[in-house]
Amino acid sequence: MAVPVAFFALFFAYPVTAIVGRGLKAEGDWQFGRIGEVLSRPDILDVLWFTTWQALASTALTLLIALPGAYVFARFDFPGKQVLRAVVTVPFVLPTVVVGTAFLALLGRGGLLDELWGVRLDTTVWAILLAHVFFNYAVVVRTVGGLWSQLDPRQEEAARVLGAGRFAAFRRVTLPALAPAVAAAALMVFLFTFTSFGVVQILGGPAYSTLEVEIYRQTAQLLDLPTAAVLTLVQFAAVGGILAVHAATVRRRERALKLVDPAQTSRRPRGAGQWALLGGVLLTALLLILLPLGVLVERSFDGPGGYGFGYYEALQSVGAGGSSTFLVPPLEAVGNSLRYAFVATLIALVIGGLAAAALTRRAGRLVRGFDALLMLPLGVSAVTVGFGFLITLDKPPLDLRTSWILVPLAQALVGVPFVVRTMLPVLRAVDDRLREAAAVLGASPLRAWREVDLPLVRRAVLVAAGFAFAVSLGEFGATVFIARPDNPTLPVAVARLLGRSGELNYGQAMALSTILMLVCAVSLLLLERIRTDRSGEF
Repeated sequence: MAVPVAFFALFFAYPVTAIVGRGLKAEGDWQFGRIGEVLSRPDILDVLWFTTWQALASTALTLLIALPGAYVFARFDFPGKQVLRAVVTVPFVLPTVVVGTAFLALLGRGGLLDELWGVRLDTTVWAILLAHVFFNYAVVVRTVGGLWSQLDPRQEEAARVLGAGRFAAFRRVTLPALAPAVAAAALMVFLFTFTSFGVVQILGGPAYSTLEVEIYRQTAQLLDLPTAAVLTLVQFAAVGGILAVHAATVRRRERALKLVDPAQTSRRPRGAGQWALLGGVLLTALLLILLPLGVLVERSFDGPGGYGFGYYEALQSVGAGGSSTFLVPPLEAVGNSLRYAFVATLIALVIGGLAAAALTRRAGRLVRGFDALLMLPLGVSAVTVGFGFLITLDKPPLDLRTSWILVPLAQALVGVPFVVRTMLPVLRAVDDRLREAAAVLGASPLRAWREVDLPLVRRAVLVAAGFAFAVSLGEFGATVFIARPDNPTLPVAVARLLGRSGELNYGQAMALSTILMLVCAVSLLLLERIRTDRSGEF
């Protein structure tokens, strides 16, 4: 535990504490009265209200649309099922900037809806809600569908034999068994939408602001650190409560059910109703997932002179079309992002692997507290972390503000929880007697780990690396503060291009987003090929 604890203390707790402390201190004294002052402001109350209700609405809409998909993936066997499962999972690993850009191309000015029917939904709450459903569809399908596929269908069939109707059997038998998984998925969707940043920043316009967006605005634009510090504490408390409820829900799910092999529950659709349900899920995947991504790709080729590679060619030069957005060609952001993500993945694997190994030892409250610590970077404002890096890591012996390593360190903080959650179930499944036998035969602890544990968890390590690489590649909230102008990452480059007017900047943003989408999709498809049933689920 020593290395992960030191890593989180230095690169997470220290920057976050420093930025919050700077905001709540005045002349060396704590000013806790500022909390009440900030939370009583009408504009802040509006932000809190919008953050909460849009997260609730996004969660409800995601469950409504995704639960039929979870059933189809759990119970039906059909050609192309594995490919479709990979496709619906692509949005989850896409950077939020790409998601926002894709929906901007579909719903915004000059988008597909605008061209066909003269309808624009950007800067409306509907664009935000649809983008959140797009982003979190896979969370429900994987979490609920993974459990649904392992429930014994004979229990529901027995209820039907005893006289229960189809709906009554589902409500009294299947739904109670699925309730913990549905609750866990709902809590995770609520967490992701409650802390939404890139989607709201791009699609919401000035009219809508979540806590994360407001923290960024107060920090970067208004330099109002006291307000930003209070909002960070509010978000931290809310996320802590969500994670606590989620942990309790997951423990209930693990204790309550006896599961069967998924191969025993999957069969081809029967009857018109089941085929209609499968068709509806395929149509939903087409309209909700493939259409925005397809429009994004189409817009990247649709130049002023017709379809071609003009926007992609413009990425190779500095100041194309009179733009001074970058000090280097925007295409260099691709290489920067890949290098940063590779280093961040290595850091996340080392830190996350050591943390997962420590958590397998079940050492009571200390380890449970350590487990909760590892999840905090998913809920604490990435904007706060990024700005905290700038004001804390600027003095020897940790003068890293001008160092390239600062970006991978911030990205690794987000990757570590995914590594731990992927590796932990597999490590806990390794029989301790194998390690003990290796020790009896004279193997050192390091050799026993190398020759016993590592071969058994190799696939889980590869899956964890895939997730860490994808989330590192798409990290935006912290990176937007610390990425140097001469070394931008792909998400930062896309956001800068979208922030400037002009058709060329818009087209280049679409082209860069397409490149970023393809890199993430390839990473996910490779992950799908090597995943295991236990380590490949959310």
